[in-house]
Amino acid sequence: MYAIIETGGKQYKVQQGDVLYIEKLSAADGESVTFDRVLAVSKDGSLVAGTPVVAGATVTGKVEKHGKGAKITVYKYKPKKNYRRKQGHRQPYTKVTIESIQA
Repeated sequence: MYAIIETGGKQYKVQQGDVLYIEKLSAADGESVTFDRVLAVSKDGSLVAGTPVVAGATVTGKVEKHGKGAKITVYKYKPKKNYRRKQGHRQPYTKVTIESIQA
């Protein structure tokens, strides 16, 4: 059984026991979170697709930790104009373990 959920503007295919690194959530470490934007559920070989979401379907997960991703460097410059800007960025994330899928 798997489900397709939407969170943080992205879509994820999840099964029970999966570990996800998603956009930062406001839940504390150890808390349980519920994703109610379930776009599709596959159960016993049949796929139920929502329009746009599946009614009554939820996915429950547990927040493991919060952190920041690897640093990326953003570098802008214009040739022959002595214009250079260097900036770093680390995207915050939340590590979530999927506990159950109700459909």
